[in-house]
Amino acid sequence: MSQPDLPRARRDLIAERLAAGQAVVAADLAAEFALSEDAIRRDLRALAADGRCRRVYGGAIPIPSHDRPITARLQEDPERKTALARAGANTVQRGELLFLDSGSTNVTLVDLLPEDADLTVATNGVDVAAAALRRQDLRLLLIGGEVDPHLGGSVDAAATASLSRMRIDRCFVGVCGLTVEDGAMATHFNEVVFKRTLVERSRHRVAMIASDKLHSSVHYQFAELNAFHTLVIEHDADPARVRPLREAGVQIIQAEAF
Repeated sequence: MSQPDLPRARRDLIAERLAAGQAVVAADLAAEFALSEDAIRRDLRALAADGRCRRVYGGAIPIPSHDRPITARLQEDPERKTALARAGANTVQRGELLFLDSGSTNVTLVDLLPEDADLTVATNGVDVAAAALRRQDLRLLLIGGEVDPHLGGSVDAAATASLSRMRIDRCFVGVCGLTVEDGAMATHFNEVVFKRTLVERSRHRVAMIASDKLHSSVHYQFAELNAFHTLVIEHDADPARVRPLREAGVQIIQAEAF
């Protein structure tokens, strides 16, 4: 009979507490499990690398659902992301210069872009660029400076300066929250100038939005709702949340059920 994987079981237990909204203290966990604090810190580093917590002095705290790092988001809800990305890809026109903001749904979008359509994909996202590089029919432009490991891309002054010199046909911009009143919002302040510049430099602006981001107000606005030409939403998005967006005059495309 195989022996249980004790380190994995311990990490799963810690992860369950974090998922329930509890902060954890390394010293307390070390006493509970009769281990050294170094062993617990290794557990917390592993959980943080998986996007399941954020390390703080002496322990770790839960990560809000809207603020998970890209390493965690890449593995989540693949069917929903594929449905959104397929609907988004259907808006693309032959010969366009596309800009794909860093983000997990945009990574999925790359594989669903029309083939042999003379497309150029520009991006600030490392994972988006890697996906585009695997295709033989896309021209790839990678912009940026220092990569933010949480975002999986560059949003610094160097990236913004490069972006400001581009004339983009269609952008797919990442949105962390969207309301009629507050428009499109980002979780991190360092993203705001970059996303605002992206919207300004793009002729057609598209946002593919998971249902948990609709009517979700986070910290920092980067665009009014009317800055967007197209919103792609999930097939089962709450009609009560979608109705105000339609009434505001934004084109809504609803993804197909998967």
